[in-house]
Amino acid sequence: MIYTGLDLHKRFSMITAINEQGEIVKQAKLPNNGEILEFLRELGETVEVAFEATRSWYWLYDLLEGNGIEVKLVHPLKTKAIASARVKNDKVDSRTLAHLMRADLLPLSYVPEKSVRMLRELLRYRASLVRIQTGIKNRIHVILAKNNIQHEFTDLFGKQGMAFLHSLSLPEVHTISLSGYLSVLEKLGEEIKAVSKRIIASAREDKEVTLLITIPGVGYYSALLILAEIGDINRFPSAKQLCSYAGLIPSTYASGNTFYHGRITKEGSRWLRWILTEAVTHSVREAGHLQKFYWRIAKKKGEKVAKIATARKLLEWIYHMLKEGKTYRQLNDAAEAQG
Repeated sequence: MIYTGLDLHKRFSMITAINEQGEIVKQAKLPNNGEILEFLRELGETVEVAFEATRSWYWLYDLLEGNGIEVKLVHPLKTKAIASARVKNDKVDSRTLAHLMRADLLPLSYVPEKSVRMLRELLRYRASLVRIQTGIKNRIHVILAKNNIQHEFTDLFGKQGMAFLHSLSLPEVHTISLSGYLSVLEKLGEEIKAVSKRIIASAREDKEVTLLITIPGVGYYSALLILAEIGDINRFPSAKQLCSYAGLIPSTYASGNTFYHGRITKEGSRWLRWILTEAVTHSVREAGHLQKFYWRIAKKKGEKVAKIATARKLLEWIYHMLKEGKTYRQLNDAAEAQG
């Protein structure tokens, strides 16, 4: 058996192969192309490859797995041997990964099925478009404020609001800016609508989606994003571990007799945290247990803390919804009955 550690970068990878005795068999710095496969095949033995889950891991994982090579995807934050090394460079990183794999000490990352990964990409694409759209709308509000223009539209970017914006007479530089922003908004709206249709088409027959859309403020898109970011719910033994994965649990500090909690860790999926906090904004408007929970904390610690705490509570409920097949209403009624 040959254990291979690979330090993946944007344009190249440092690869170190060791044998079962821990001796370096081969080491090379290669471009991110077919030369990596050639390197592994030339080893002439059964090979296992480990590399960290960086932003660009998809292509390499699929390439190696598709060619019958066993791949270990490593959790970068938990690879303490690399993070705490006194001497840190690409050779050290790749060699350490190989040695950790040989000793069976690799902290592995969850690898969703390719179909789930592609769904994540589609959903994140839509989310990024919406964020860009929000940013442009904010810039338009700034232009109006700079020119002291007031309006009474509930939705400035609805049909009547857009007609109002197109009719404005502004200084030349602001006319140019507003016209450009409105053109981009129109194109963004078309693209968001198109990708939303694809998302909804894939969501309507999903039983788990049907459960999640019983949550106030959660539609097809939000439900699919939550499911795609969670992956297989059965990989989490408890709701607390799911919340930890989402980075919604408080960080803990302990030294001697001192013990206290800090801010949330923000580790794991930022997209899951984002969609949960968005959902909470709507769900707490409806009378029920979550609304009471939110305002109880808001009175003591403020609405910002209450929003995060309620997002964590909502994720706990989502865990039980997916594990037990219960609707939001069933969980709410049970919580209300307990007081």
